[in-house]
Amino acid sequence: MTIHIGAKPGEIAETILMPGDPYRAKWAAETFLKDAVLVNEVRGMLGFTGTWKGNRVTIQGSGMGMPSLSIYVNELIRDHNAQTLIRIGSCGGMQPHVGIRDVIIAMTASTITSPSSAIFREVNYAPVADWPLLRAAVAAAENRGAKTHVGGIYSSDVFYAERDDLDAQMVRHGILAVEMEAAELYTLAARHGRRALAVLTVSDHLQTGEALPAEDREKTFGDMVKIALEAAFA
Repeated sequence: MTIHIGAKPGEIAETILMPGDPYRAKWAAETFLKDAVLVNEVRGMLGFTGTWKGNRVTIQGSGMGMPSLSIYVNELIRDHNAQTLIRIGSCGGMQPHVGIRDVIIAMTASTITSPSSAIFREVNYAPVADWPLLRAAVAAAENRGAKTHVGGIYSSDVFYAERDDLDAQMVRHGILAVEMEAAELYTLAARHGRRALAVLTVSDHLQTGEALPAEDREKTFGDMVKIALEAAFA
């Protein structure tokens, strides 16, 4: 048991899927895991452990933003021996060829600041995904026939950004989408020698203004979850 995770020793698997929304964690656990058991509800940040094709999996909410994710990832690695951490979340499309409900597998995650920024001082550290995980996720997506994009994303430290000039530069430099957690996840995984990946579903688009309703964001991202599970145990 830690400050933010109430699970007892042994209740959390070495493979963890991490949606930002705790209710998406509940939906994913009930939909995809066998014999899922609630192992955390501290501060309403739900976590469940069950099995998928005989493999133990925990699905743990991370909350919104890199500071919140950093708390959970640090405790999962330090106190619960997490080895593989895959973010499953929504993102905002930034390129014209990226559509609503498309899957994005993040090769890199650029950011302005993160909870880890201070330790690098003058270095612009480049957070990247674990290559075997990324390769397995791309194969899983191709096998499922999901419309998928692989490349760089942007992890913002604010939701209500007011930097149209920054968005324009992200688009200009090929950034596929924006979200709020992956850069810190990749950084922490690198620091502790763990595997990390972000598999995302486009829920809205910065250029077209299209957006999915909240219920769809919570419950209809099945391809993303299946790709993450298949990649974790490839």
